Amino acid sequence: MRAVPVSRYLVFLTLATLGCLADLVTKHWAFDKLHMPPFGQIEWLWDGVFGFQTSLNEGALFGLGQGWSPLFVVLAGVALVALVVWLFVFGAARDWLLTVALGAVTAGVLGNLYDRLGLPGLTWSYANELHAIGDPVYAVRDWILVMIGPWHWPNFNVADSLLVCGAALLAWHAFRSGSAKEASAEA
Repeated sequence: MRAVPVSRYLVFLTLATLGCLADLVTKHWAFDKLHMPPFGQIEWLWDGVFGFQTSLNEGALFGLGQGWSPLFVVLAGVALVALVVWLFVFGAARDWLLTVALGAVTAGVLGNLYDRLGLPGLTWSYANELHAIGDPVYAVRDWILVMIGPWHWPNFNVADSLLVCGAALLAWHAFRSGSAKEASAEA
């Protein structure tokens, strides 16, 4: 079995680090400028279509699983270990596209994990069914607002975008690999 080239370690670490940093810096900027929900305002870049608005998500994709932050922290830890093992122990990093895709996924997981662990030090500014005012926040900070006609797409952040792009690259890789295997089998 061939060794993983050093360049793949560098690409993975660079993508994971810069992606996570971009996520954390933009979240800090958005929450500093627009304030904590529900008192944060909307800053429209394209009136009624695209803008910035802060929100907190204790769930996962589209807000599913609200209040399950401890489970999502565990799942993120397992995912990070699995990614690193797959890439560098089992050698998936020899594939350039997998390295890039999983670097983006890792950046997204780390950015949202930072929030889920409560590291920004936020406290709830309003009471809800899960929290009292002043309780620590263990939720992902979202701030990008997109409207599709009258429909409000769930707010998201740079980490979410990196996760989606990484998953799309993984799907493309799987499709491309599957097509190549079919073509070689037919030949």
